[in-house]
Amino acid sequence: MLIQLNFKSGKPVYLQIVDQIKSAAASGAIKPGEPLPTIRPLAEELRVNRNTVARAYSELESQGIIESRHGKGSVLAENHSPLKKEIRRKMLIDEIDQAVVQAHHLQFDRAEFLKLVDERFDALEKKKGES
Repeated sequence: MLIQLNFKSGKPVYLQIVDQIKSAAASGAIKPGEPLPTIRPLAEELRVNRNTVARAYSELESQGIIESRHGKGSVLAENHSPLKKEIRRKMLIDEIDQAVVQAHHLQFDRAEFLKLVDERFDALEKKKGES
């Protein structure tokens, strides 16, 4: 799994790690039960503090994306979310609202935005099919 950080993006490094692991899980690049790199080697590889990676893993665990197994590190959780559907819906609405605002600022109209969303869904499904 390749994680690339952008230290100039303004987005906290731990959130970049969270987003990239979630993306890898969604695309099928990592499978349920598959182990993630342990904290220390990943921190060394990314050249960040171990606490940064630990914070990312803690966030992923609280969201039900990964599970920590004593003595075995962290693994990608099965595809069932421990969060109730309404909570997951609200989380998604928050993300969509941010994307809609960004689309507005970048001068994309509704049709262009929805077309782009469809394209991204297609790309995700294609990636899943390849793995």
